Amino acid sequence: QLQASGGGLVQTGGSLRLSCAASGFTFDYYTIGWFRQAPGKEREGVSCIRYSGNSKFYVNSVKGRFTISRDNNKNTAYLLMNNLKPEDTAVYYCAATTISPLPSTWTREEIYNHWGQGTLVTVSS
Repeated sequence: QLQASGGGLVQTGGSLRLSCAASGFTFDYYTIGWFRQAPGKEREGVSCIRYSGNSKFYVNSVKGRFTISRDNNKNTAYLLMNNLKPEDTAVYYCAATTISPLPSTWTREEIYNHWGQGTLVTVSS
């Protein structure tokens, strides 16, 4: 089970840190992905961190602004979002997979077999 939290309302340029708490499986063995779905749009991959924490991937639109991390001792992954923009407004989901994806495959939703319920991030202009 995954529980995403930390969303909220923030002004343009502000920051939020999302958390993804895992339970019921061995967190250390899982790659964690963050996805988001904006109103009227398809869900897209935002970032991904492999189980070791050594490999991280980002969608181009968030590079340099978002940082993904994980604390395996706390069974929790994080997404630190800085310099937020109105176009970052979306419901953010975390997901987990035992697959260690490649840069070309981490956004494929079908490889993730655990999903959280989503947390809403709203960025006002």
